[in-house]
Amino acid sequence: MKKTFLFLSLLLLNYSFGQTEGFAPNTDNTQTYFRTFGNGSPILIINGGPGMNSNGFEAMTKVIGQKHTAIIYDQRGTGKSTLKVLDASTVTMKHMVEDIESLRKHLKIKKWSVLGQSFGGMLASYYATLHPEHIDKLILSSSGGIDLTLLKGGSLIEAGLSKTEKDSLRYWNDKIEKGDTSHAARLGRGRAMAPAYVFNSKFIPIIAERLTQSNMIINGLLWDDMQKMNFDCKNQLKSFTKPVLIIQGKQDIISNEIGELASHIFPNSKFVLLENCKHYGWLDAETKYFGEIEDFLKS
Repeated sequence: MKKTFLFLSLLLLNYSFGQTEGFAPNTDNTQTYFRTFGNGSPILIINGGPGMNSNGFEAMTKVIGQKHTAIIYDQRGTGKSTLKVLDASTVTMKHMVEDIESLRKHLKIKKWSVLGQSFGGMLASYYATLHPEHIDKLILSSSGGIDLTLLKGGSLIEAGLSKTEKDSLRYWNDKIEKGDTSHAARLGRGRAMAPAYVFNSKFIPIIAERLTQSNMIINGLLWDDMQKMNFDCKNQLKSFTKPVLIIQGKQDIISNEIGELASHIFPNSKFVLLENCKHYGWLDAETKYFGEIEDFLKS
């Protein structure tokens, strides 16, 4: 009960430690909205999606920000990082990496640690192939992978749902495909999918609401871009010698084999599987998740 109360407090309270927000200019005359929490060694947190803003990551960023300068940002086209045009010329993995670099320069950070969750782990891995000199340590949290194995059966969303939940998901997907884009329809879909994402059912409402927030245009553009570029970071990451923590739930929607593949590629990595945990380690396995991350960052 004490641990649950602590987590809920983290969701609700504003901390007294340093908080800033602002906009970093990008190379294509757009801007990236960012927030920082805490003081100390810098760590960038890249949220999942693609197509979601960073709001759902504020609580976990505040926890990490108790001992570090934790930074979250809205990826291009999401939240306050608005774009006038959403198409294949404005939303690409290359643009996403350039935005991260622009943010680093704006904050005058020479090196930072990078934590990528889900799709954010894929983006973090790609960033590591292009700018390894600016990374101190890398954390892949329930990462979608370092290649496109996820699209070849590496996603276990339906495997984590009951027959009733699968039927409900098909029902809401059908309504949305037929043009019902209301919040009620998206929330119905989110409620059907959420049990695949969290082991503890008390977190289903949080995840269901989060799943309503995805911009599917951005989502589709980035997955299309990754397939066009044949996203595969394995060869480049074999020479990435900085410390890497790969952490995910044993019952994650991301197959354990995806984490194992990454652990074999990175020459200096640690692979942690969390018990009774699915896609959100800081919810299902709060103490172990944050403990592993803090031990890794201070080691």
